[in-house]
Amino acid sequence: MKKVELDIMALSHSATNSNNYAVVLGEVDGLRKLPIVIGGFEAQAIAVAMEDMEPNRPLTHDLFMNTLKIFDVAVQEVVINELIDGIFHALLICEGHGGVYEIDSRTSDAIAMAVRFDCPIYTYEEILAEAGIVMEEDTSHPEPADETTAAKPSRKRSTPKTFETMSDADLNKSLDAALEKEDYEKAAKIRDEINKRNG
Repeated sequence: MKKVELDIMALSHSATNSNNYAVVLGEVDGLRKLPIVIGGFEAQAIAVAMEDMEPNRPLTHDLFMNTLKIFDVAVQEVVINELIDGIFHALLICEGHGGVYEIDSRTSDAIAMAVRFDCPIYTYEEILAEAGIVMEEDTSHPEPADETTAAKPSRKRSTPKTFETMSDADLNKSLDAALEKEDYEKAAKIRDEINKRNG
């Protein structure tokens, strides 16, 4: 399967749930975005590393990083390798002592480790094609924020009736508006309705 490299584009507060955040991963050399809903603690873990903050005592991800380094193991890359029932799954690809090891991880934790090890984040083309949002033009440069987790809005969740009754043209206009406002959670729901109509 073809791997696609991603960058962290933004970490924003959820517009619909005050307890959740969304980490937005953007396709390198492309326009597609992959929004992933995460919890507050996970968002904080990512933000701390992105902003080069040094807490008084090591956070859990810092502890794990320090432990790996002491045993001469490094995270070489992170791969978001599955999307099952609306939830992203990831692997830490680690190298040390002459071997390469895959460690199963929540996506939010994997992204937090990628920031700490300054390693690339990848997903597969099939996952990006299914869950990514295509943006025609990328003129915004949102500020990155806190932590990350691996919970994506479930595709089994019912789409709001307002989307179901909208025309295709209105749906596309609403999608553009949601992306412009950086409301990626709403954009994902609209995208799901469009995908459902397209079969």
